[in-house]
Amino acid sequence: MLSFPTPSVYQASKCFVTYGVMGHLDPNQPPTKSKPWSTVAGQDFINRAELIIPQEAFDVVQKILNEKAAPEFKRVVMSLHDIFSGDFYAEYIKKGDIMMLSEGRKGVDNVFTLRNGILTLFLDKEAYERAGLVGKPDGVKGKRGLKPRWVVEVDLTSPSMVPGKKGFDRLIYASKNALGTPVTWLFCNLSSTVPNPDPFAPHYPTNCTAEPSVLQNIDAVLPTLMPPVDAIGPEGRNELEYFSTDLYEWLSLVRLQSPRVQVGDQIDPYLCRYQVPGDGQQSKICKVTWQGFLVPSWCRQTLLDLVAGLPSKTWFSFSTTTFSKGMAGDNSEVALFRPQGASGEYVMWEIKSHE
Repeated sequence: MLSFPTPSVYQASKCFVTYGVMGHLDPNQPPTKSKPWSTVAGQDFINRAELIIPQEAFDVVQKILNEKAAPEFKRVVMSLHDIFSGDFYAEYIKKGDIMMLSEGRKGVDNVFTLRNGILTLFLDKEAYERAGLVGKPDGVKGKRGLKPRWVVEVDLTSPSMVPGKKGFDRLIYASKNALGTPVTWLFCNLSSTVPNPDPFAPHYPTNCTAEPSVLQNIDAVLPTLMPPVDAIGPEGRNELEYFSTDLYEWLSLVRLQSPRVQVGDQIDPYLCRYQVPGDGQQSKICKVTWQGFLVPSWCRQTLLDLVAGLPSKTWFSFSTTTFSKGMAGDNSEVALFRPQGASGEYVMWEIKSHE
């Protein structure tokens, strides 16, 4: 019998790099199934989106942002039973389109998520047995030294998920007897309409807005921003790997506001040996950050607006990061970079968390 180690921050995440061409964009029929659009839209619960651009392009981006409403979401305290009760279940679950994420850390606490009508419960052994629901083991089977956990998935949009049906009554029983503790939720209504009267109002939600935070005029040393010429060929695989690794590292340091990428950095090489790759070209850059409970459709539309609105000769990077799935840093990420002067070309990194 194999013994599996406890999940750790020292376990390596997986990174998949894509170098491709976006193709023509039709504003009336935006793409949904091809990369990178499907990748951005395929994320679940996004906590942060970040944009890095040259300072001279900020005026164009500011105009785009002024024409877009900042993403809104709500924070509310509800029990799981409240979701299945009355008009909230009928209007928001059966008829509407919402996303909800409860407080807690997966792998430690009991966490609930709701997306596309699918309710997912991440439960410890005690809560799972008390709930009496049918689920499957969470993680690798046969793990030793770890507390067993279970995952229960229920499609609430199914015609059988109505009061009086056996499966729904089991959910009601579990929400009352095993999972009845009120928890804090993040809530986002993906539909453009709100029921009247709003069944959400009696729970007194707190309205939140993810306003963009702008950091301008960063004096930075730029790396090589153009992919190698023969990156697509079979012999250019190593060059593309080196280029994408160096560029992603630089973008990550910019997002962290690290002084290592700034002009005039004089860090002792004994403490840090990082040097910006390339010929040392200097430029002013700008960083825009949104943080909150962001929906993938908003992120995809923002990326579409940036590609359509920014001049083709302007490079930019747009990244989205999900909520942590447990320990700090255990999250997924999608980062896209459009090279300077490369019409339609892009480099995309998909970072998969520990699984």
